[in-house]
Amino acid sequence: MTTDKKSRNALLLAALFLFPAQMFAGVFISVSIAPPVLPVYEQPVCPAPGYIWTPGYWAYGPDGYYWVPGTWVMAPQPGYLWTPGYWGWSGGVYLWNAGYWGPHVGFYGGVNYGFGYGGVGYAGGMWAGGVFRYNTAVSNVNIGIIHNTYVDRTVIVNGGGGHASFNGPNGIMARPSAQEMAYGREQHIAATGEQAAHEHAASMDRGNFASVNHGRPAMGAVARPMSRPMSPNMSRPGINDRPMSAQHGGGAAPNHPAVNQGAPVSHGAPPQYSGAQHNAAPQHSAAPQHSAPQSQHSPSKPGGHEGR
Repeated sequence: MTTDKKSRNALLLAALFLFPAQMFAGVFISVSIAPPVLPVYEQPVCPAPGYIWTPGYWAYGPDGYYWVPGTWVMAPQPGYLWTPGYWGWSGGVYLWNAGYWGPHVGFYGGVNYGFGYGGVGYAGGMWAGGVFRYNTAVSNVNIGIIHNTYVDRTVIVNGGGGHASFNGPNGIMARPSAQEMAYGREQHIAATGEQAAHEHAASMDRGNFASVNHGRPAMGAVARPMSRPMSPNMSRPGINDRPMSAQHGGGAAPNHPAVNQGAPVSHGAPPQYSGAQHNAAPQHSAAPQHSAPQSQHSPSKPGGHEGR
């Protein structure tokens, strides 16, 4: 075993003593370079009833960070919600905490993924009587096709700032609340096969790599999970043009996320990746607070920072 590998294993062991055990149930990857900031993108229209929004995220592979587009996914069973995965800094490395399905939304690092995932909980919809109801104040839903909707603008929290993609120094300094820790101990279901295939398809598209798109992927989201790369002429970076480790940050300096700049959303356009929305008061003070995205069926535009 090499010295570097021994050092990394020691750091991971130390991290287990610094964070609650349930936070590491889905840790698969550790990286020494910070992920890029979250890009600006528009949310596609929900394809059918029962689909739940799963936000895009930066994954990591042998060729560096690559963007996995946000997408609508059918819940594995009624009553289950998606807790997004997140990168967390600990022991000198960034650890990936995988997302999961469960009866409640647990801790996801306080990361503001937008579209209802404002750092705490999920405000894009709720289950009621075995049917998922969509909050069109923050979710892009065609109410002419999907009728299980409601409008709750109280979840919109105005504010400004960047959209860091990780928890830790120079990112989001949030800690799980007691309730979120309890949710983390509930029975969970891992990402579905559809979601796994979606991530794999993203890893095969050269255009998704931060070293190629400089942190601004052309395809921020898709309506349904991908089963193959969406850009047939854009294959995964090859051996001869593998991205350099210094480029993995996607244009943002490691450990120093840049401010996310986005254009305001005009009325009638699909909502863009935006700020924090909460069903209740934030459960940890460090969670960022930004304005919610405008639904195409919501006539009023929230104030503050817009453009995700």
